[in-house]
Amino acid sequence: MTDRAWARLGPLLPVAGQRGGQWRDHRQVINGILWRLRVGAPWRDMPERYGPWQTCYDRFIRWRRDGTWDRLLALAQSAADAAGELVWAVCIDGTIVRAHQHAAGARGRPSQADRAARVTHPADEALGRSRGGRTTKLHLACDGQGRVLAVVLTPGQRHESTQLGPVLDAIRVPRPGGCGRPRKRPAHVIADKGYSYPTCRRLLRRRGIAHTIPERRDQRRRRSAQPGRPLAFDAARYRARNVIERCVGWLKQWRAVATRYDKRARNYRAAVIIAALLRWLAA
Repeated sequence: MTDRAWARLGPLLPVAGQRGGQWRDHRQVINGILWRLRVGAPWRDMPERYGPWQTCYDRFIRWRRDGTWDRLLALAQSAADAAGELVWAVCIDGTIVRAHQHAAGARGRPSQADRAARVTHPADEALGRSRGGRTTKLHLACDGQGRVLAVVLTPGQRHESTQLGPVLDAIRVPRPGGCGRPRKRPAHVIADKGYSYPTCRRLLRRRGIAHTIPERRDQRRRRSAQPGRPLAFDAARYRARNVIERCVGWLKQWRAVATRYDKRARNYRAAVIIAALLRWLAA
């Protein structure tokens, strides 16, 4: 982690030692977590310079369990929104992630710590089967500069259009100072032909969100035989959708994101959140 990113992240972290005893330095542990996400190696193979691998793993899980990673991402988004840097022309898309064989076999019951924190896990752990094997699908929303606003996980065979509502619901940017309700509604949504369904367009109109979604060829043929006004499409605005393609490409530079090794869907989602957080801190 660079000095600039640490200067922004360090003051937001929990106070070291507040749980009793002495905590290992936050920066050393986070660098260990980032090493594992970048390389995709097993936790046990972590170099000794980052301290005990169990310490890095435990803190990664603890902060996933208590929502620290999500809180840090929300604070970074809120700071960018307060500075007027957050572009609310939101792009939405999904991407397939291959699941390693180690990602299968999660326990049916959550751990004792998860039960104490009332954390539940999806029954399918966001793992699906297809011809290529086990896969997970990442459904993402990013702002106009390609920075992640929301992350939703599903099994790999789930179609993107079915998750438009959950992705929009996952956008929650806190107001500066924590006053008022979080901002959830984009000014404009840009998506590809995978979202060109009447259900998606009705959902966006019902929420009062303007959108740019191209119409598929078969849909144009059916509409041409029916009376009514053709759908409006702004080709110039649609070209801005490339930011989410670049966002996906940047996230998949982290090997533990490009290939899923985690058995728990919540652990894998936390890895995606951490990678997304680094993008906000680098802005």
